[in-house]
Amino acid sequence: MTAENQSYLQHITEAADYVRTKLGGVKPSIGLVLGSGLGDLAEKVEGPGYVPFGEIPHFPVSTVEGHAGRFVAGTLEGKPVIVMQGRFHFYEGYPMQKVVFPVYVMRMLGVTSVVMTNAAGGMNRSFQAGDLMLISDHINFTGANPLIGPNFKELGVRFPDMSEAYDRGYRELAKRLAAGITSAEGAPLRLQEGVYCGISGPAYMTPSELTMLARLGGDAVGMSTVGEVIAARHAGLKVLGISCITDMAIGDELEPLTHEQVMATAERTKPMFQSLVRAFVRELAD
Repeated sequence: MTAENQSYLQHITEAADYVRTKLGGVKPSIGLVLGSGLGDLAEKVEGPGYVPFGEIPHFPVSTVEGHAGRFVAGTLEGKPVIVMQGRFHFYEGYPMQKVVFPVYVMRMLGVTSVVMTNAAGGMNRSFQAGDLMLISDHINFTGANPLIGPNFKELGVRFPDMSEAYDRGYRELAKRLAAGITSAEGAPLRLQEGVYCGISGPAYMTPSELTMLARLGGDAVGMSTVGEVIAARHAGLKVLGISCITDMAIGDELEPLTHEQVMATAERTKPMFQSLVRAFVRELAD
């Protein structure tokens, strides 16, 4: 085992110890990871303590537009939470172990449940831009796994089970809550459910690549989440995954796409996204 590998657990511990000193006594049990365009939910946290990622020992720094790059801790719907306002991506050049580093930090802070969110392209023809999708499962097409290398028993078992990476009970709760959510215009929340394909990025996929992923069973595609969920399950956390479908990624109907378009759709979807996550946090058993 190299010195770098030996220090990974120590670095997680030191980062968690530092963050704990900034939480003002908050002991979070729920973690929220907010993807592109969805970070405003952190502004709803009451009595918040802010911890910029750049201050935390051994933390990487997010370089993506639309990601604030900080932890926000406090209460949301009466529950103690810690929110990642922004995240890290494999395409930024970080090794996958660094990408998932914050997941282990949250676990050491006492988090037992985590809501993973992202912006994604819809490959299922029944979807439309602006839908939300509960992630029922994922396909890891990043070419990497955060658990490769030495295993630390303090973090989790060597071979974690992934048969239910996204908690079935959490999905059922979210579906029940979504039935009562409407837009300001009275339109019902369109909540889908499907398989998320995680790719490395940063280039958007070609039409042939999208057709391949759809034929393999993918319903949505994005550049995050799968590594973090693998780490979360390794650490024993229960996961709810939600994708904001910001564009349609149908191989034979593909149109040019920019990050600005993704952000604009996320902005329009944000009110109902926030309503669903807040309702879920409120109903989640202590």
